Amino acid sequence: MTEDPALDIKIHAETIAAQLPALLIAAQRVASTVSQGVHGRRRVGQGETFWQFRRHETGDTASAIDWRQSAKSRRLYVRESEWEAAQTMWLWCDASPSMHYVSTPSLPTKASRAALLLLATAYLLVQAGERFTLLGSGVSARSGRSAYDRLAESLLEQENTDKSLPAFQPLPRYAQILIFTDCLSPLEEINDTIAQFATRGASGQIVQILDPAEETLPFTGRVRFQGMEAEGEYLLGRAQSARAAYRNRLADHRDTLRDITRRAGWGFLTHRTDNSPESVLLALYAALSPQTNRQ
Repeated sequence: MTEDPALDIKIHAETIAAQLPALLIAAQRVASTVSQGVHGRRRVGQGETFWQFRRHETGDTASAIDWRQSAKSRRLYVRESEWEAAQTMWLWCDASPSMHYVSTPSLPTKASRAALLLLATAYLLVQAGERFTLLGSGVSARSGRSAYDRLAESLLEQENTDKSLPAFQPLPRYAQILIFTDCLSPLEEINDTIAQFATRGASGQIVQILDPAEETLPFTGRVRFQGMEAEGEYLLGRAQSARAAYRNRLADHRDTLRDITRRAGWGFLTHRTDNSPESVLLALYAALSPQTNRQ
């Protein structure tokens, strides 16, 4: 760490940027493995219910321009229907300090695994012709490889955030949200976040990502635990004596998470960083398919 916070952020961003090409390659490999065993999730249908106007972007066709709206200003606007927006997958990745925990150097951090799964999901969406964007990035949802590249750039910028849950933003009815996080935020906060989106008609999936040590508490003897988000320190004289109680509390926490998501009509999956990313991605993609997640 330097004495200049701005310089610290710049160094951190450059370090992440250097890792991004390898992450993209890994994401495409994972997605390619999964895509061999799944069918596309693209749905057929029409819907003319208006949702919003957005600024014209490179790649939009002339037929997509709403000339009446555009005539009111010096800018070009595209009219989007609610159905088109509902085809969009809104992706979000927890990049808070707790996501950078790793118990063993041979394992990935929770943050890197979350980013890998998010990008792999986006790659599958590219293959299916779906529209997607990073929730909260301000980048318009698009389909195709250019959208995938923009998503990777937005993900890089998000690495400097300390938010454990996505901030609410109005989405169209029947929009789909996909959240990768460790779900270690207070249950009340998680419930409030999901409820805000669900009451507006959005469906979603949450993938909880944990390090294996966070599930099993394998430590023995005198252990000092230090919070990564200003929670302070806690000293355990005999860590193994707390193992059973810890595991029970984690199980209760996870059961409550399942109840929260079920009541909202959302899905909930769990993943450990010592397991293969392909396994959870296959389960996730199946959950997102129209056969198992009808709107």
